[in-house]
Amino acid sequence: MSGLKLGVSQQQPCNYLPDRQERLLFTLPDEPLNPEFYQQLLTLNFRRSGEQIYTTYCEGCQHCQSVRLIAEEFQFNNSQRRLWNKAKRSDWRYQWVQTEDKSSCTAKYYALYQSYIDSKHADGSMSPTSPEQMAYLWQATWLKIQFLEQYLGDQLVAVTVVDCTADAFSAVYTFYQTDHALAFGTLAILTLVELAKIENIRFVYLGYYIQQCQKMSYKAKFLPQQRFIAGEWLSFR
Repeated sequence: MSGLKLGVSQQQPCNYLPDRQERLLFTLPDEPLNPEFYQQLLTLNFRRSGEQIYTTYCEGCQHCQSVRLIAEEFQFNNSQRRLWNKAKRSDWRYQWVQTEDKSSCTAKYYALYQSYIDSKHADGSMSPTSPEQMAYLWQATWLKIQFLEQYLGDQLVAVTVVDCTADAFSAVYTFYQTDHALAFGTLAILTLVELAKIENIRFVYLGYYIQQCQKMSYKAKFLPQQRFIAGEWLSFR
């Protein structure tokens, strides 16, 4: 970690809390990155965006708290078990995909991604969208990235972009068919935990949780979990 050079962004309106400003701390383009280093930074509240790794650096605010699940400790609650069983009865299945041909992913996923952004984030910074914007989610030449695909029959209904290190799965972004009764976002997390158990991966990172942001409230339902608060991981059960 010593000698790492970081940049600081200008303050801008926060995407999650309308009365606040946000600022980011990020790795510079000429910094050499690798999965082992990224894994260390994940434990320090960092996330990935394209080729860069970043964390929030907002004065007087620590609302963005990384959330992670310890795979071997996590158990479905009653609601999650009902959803899982309902999905299984609905001809639902998942596919765990790694491909070197990322251009094929752009062609395969874009219609679903565009529909999701238009439905969920039409008034946000991600709209209007483009194939290039979507492909930025998996631009990291130094990292193993896999895709968790969900299907109903032969129809692709959800995709999760997942960063993979020796010790962790980090869910970068999930987009899905929004007009269906099945909660594909929840199913993505439950599936990642099951895959982590199979592959002896210790942690599943869910990104930032902000208690005051309704769009992130779902992350609190996955217990037990750990959150990075004031420089340390605290357990919630």
